[in-house]
Amino acid sequence: MRFRSPANILLRRAQLVLILAAVVPTILMTATGIILLVVGQGSVAIVAGSLVLAFCTSSLTGFLLGSMFVRRGASLARVQTDFLSSVSHEFRTPITSIRMFIETLRDGRVTDPVEQQRCLRIVGQEMERLDGLVGKLLELSRIEAGRQPFERRPVKVRPLIDEALTGLAAVRMGREVNLEVEVDETLEVLGDKAALGQVFVNLLVNAWKYTPAENKCITIRVYAQKKHVVFDIEDNGDGIPPDERKFIFDTFERGRSAIESGTQGSGLGLAIVRAITRAHGGDVQLIGGTAGACFRVRLPRRTS
Repeated sequence: MRFRSPANILLRRAQLVLILAAVVPTILMTATGIILLVVGQGSVAIVAGSLVLAFCTSSLTGFLLGSMFVRRGASLARVQTDFLSSVSHEFRTPITSIRMFIETLRDGRVTDPVEQQRCLRIVGQEMERLDGLVGKLLELSRIEAGRQPFERRPVKVRPLIDEALTGLAAVRMGREVNLEVEVDETLEVLGDKAALGQVFVNLLVNAWKYTPAENKCITIRVYAQKKHVVFDIEDNGDGIPPDERKFIFDTFERGRSAIESGTQGSGLGLAIVRAITRAHGGDVQLIGGTAGACFRVRLPRRTS
């Protein structure tokens, strides 16, 4: 038996009420108005028929608008349900792991001090993972609700990219990668340097994680395009299948290749990238790269 949330049930009932209260009477009154106009005689019948048809038109318009809002409400209810399901799934794994190791230590099933330390280390790692998930969710929630304050200061593009490359270096820890950087150093954007830096660190780390172990290549191109500064970050990985591109920026969404390969991730990085970019008046999209995936970020250009 498939579970249906109370919100969805109420929305279905609202749709039925709208149909019964608006559509059926409107159809009957429309027929009456047409009869008055066609069969009726005199100005009174014409005026009455015209008023009835006008009323029917406004009723039908109200029904269409009401149906649109109901469908939007149903869509939001489904999004909330999916979000809660995703959050529960992401939290369940570390919580289960923590509980298992705590019970193991509590019951004294591990007596070797080395093994005890290993269990405690795993518990600590899982706690850090939970803390990271909660922190990212809170950050994403504040940004999307407009409660995250962002500075609006001139930011030079070259130092922004250099700091993002420093963040990538901390992740790859000396492992080889072919970096190609083409930056117009005269360009500036207006925004919060720390937040924008997080955008490009997230994109670079994703490009690093989802490219082959050998011959990793990441290309960064920054150039002007009318009133915007465009940042293209491209890798030579396997790319993202067309059926996954529509959802890649959604919360907790991860590609099949990432899941099958066991690559660590929470599915929140690209959602945060989109939220920060939009908060700065820009946009981010996945475009067809020459090799793997190419993410394009557009931010308003600062001009003197």
